[in-house]
Amino acid sequence: MATEIKMPQLSDTMHSGKILSWLKKEGDSVARGDILAEVETDKANLEIESFNQGT
Repeated sequence: MATEIKMPQLSDTMHSGKILSWLKKEGDSVARGDILAEVETDKANLEIESFNQGT
């Protein structure tokens, strides 16, 4: 089953972010805490972490 991944809003002024790279491919196993993607915002780069596990 697919899980929606939402990018966290880091501040009240943040309106968008750009995915720099996906670190997991479709069908890869994912453990809780794995880094899924790297995202760039106007103020910082951040990593999106998995809060679930699955395939």
